[in-house]
Amino acid sequence: MTARHPRYSKEEFARRGNEIYESHVRQQVEQGNQGRIVAIDIETGAFEVADTPMVAVDRLYEHKPDAQPWVIRIGHRAVFRFGSRSLRKPV
Repeated sequence: MTARHPRYSKEEFARRGNEIYESHVRQQVEQGNQGRIVAIDIETGAFEVADTPMVAVDRLYEHKPDAQPWVIRIGHRAVFRFGSRSLRKPV
């Protein structure tokens, strides 16, 4: 197994990942997948959806062994949340 190394700075990783998610992936995955995880290759735009980050990234690596994965929770600003406060506005 080859070691994978990031080819981009953290800032470039985040910029590319968010840009691809907003422009190409979001409209394909948001319906019916709220709260699930999407792993996106920031170089090709290929993506996989799963219930956990590890499964999503592993599936992406099956198809794109050299992927540079960006991971986001569908319908949320981040994959994980620290603390007990929700980001959703009360109804």
